[in-house]
Amino acid sequence: MTMFSSRVRYVLDRPWRFVRQVGAGFRANQGFLLAGAVAYYTLLSIVPMFALILVLLSQFQETPALLTALEEYLVLVAPGQAEVLVTQIAVFLENWKVVGVTGLALLLFFSSLAFTVLENAMSVIFFHRVAVKRRHFLVSAIIPYCYISLLAAGILVVNAVSGALAALGTRTVIVMGHAWSLGGTQTALIYLLGIVGEIALLTSLYLVMPVGRLALRHALIGGVTAALLWEITRHILVWYFSTLSLVNVVYGSFAATILILLSLEAAAIILLLGAQVIAEYERIGTSTRTSHGLQT
Repeated sequence: MTMFSSRVRYVLDRPWRFVRQVGAGFRANQGFLLAGAVAYYTLLSIVPMFALILVLLSQFQETPALLTALEEYLVLVAPGQAEVLVTQIAVFLENWKVVGVTGLALLLFFSSLAFTVLENAMSVIFFHRVAVKRRHFLVSAIIPYCYISLLAAGILVVNAVSGALAALGTRTVIVMGHAWSLGGTQTALIYLLGIVGEIALLTSLYLVMPVGRLALRHALIGGVTAALLWEITRHILVWYFSTLSLVNVVYGSFAATILILLSLEAAAIILLLGAQVIAEYERIGTSTRTSHGLQT
C-alpha cells in the first residue's frame, strides 16, 4: 500500500516527467517496430483464426447468423473493412472440407502467430520481469489457443445477445400514454456490449501476456484507457479512410489489405503504449527505471 501511494504521488507530482519516461521507454524498446510486427502477424492470423472458429461453431449454429455476429465483432478491430474480411471467411467456410488435415493444421498454426508475437513484444516492454522469471515454453504455446477459445465464446455471446436484442427491438413500450419503440436501442446496446468485451480482452492481455503477476487494477486501468483511445482512433480512421485517404488510388486492389494493416498498426501502438505505461509505473522507485529491454 505504501509503494502504491508513493507511485501515485510520483505520477501526480511529476506528470510530464512520467510521460517523458513512458515516451523514452517506448522509443528505447523500439515500440513502433514491435507494433509493426504485431500488426503484420495479426494480419496473417485474423482470417485463418476466425475461419477456424466459425468452422467449429457452424457445427452447432447457423452460418449466416455467425457471420453477422463476426462482422459486428470485426467492426471494432478493422473499421471500414469488416465486410471484406467476413466475405473472405465466408468463402473459406464454403470450401473448408477440401483443405484437408494438413491445411487445417497450418491454419491452426497461423492462427496462433498474433498472440505469440504479442507475448514476445510484451516481454520486451516488461523486460524487468523476464530478467527475474521466465515463462515455461509450454505455457507460451497454450496461451494463444486459450485466447482463440475465448474469442469463439465471445462470438457465441454476441450472436446470442444480437438475437435477443433483435427480438426486443420489435417491441413497443407505452409510457404515460406514449408508445416508444425499442428498435433504436438494439444498435446502441450491441455497441456497448462490444466496448465491454473490448475492455475485458485488453485487460486480460495486460494480465496474462507479461511474465509474472500484474495487479488487476493496473491491468483494468490499462484496458479501459486503451479501449477508449482505440474507440477515438477507430472513428478517426473511419473518417480519414472515407474522406481524405488516397490508399485506394495508390494501392488499387491492395487497398483493403493496406487499410486493415494500418488499422491493426494503430491498435498495436495503443496496446503496447498502454503496456509501457504500466511497466514504467511498476518501475517507479526501483533500480530498473532508467534501463530498457531493447536498444539498437
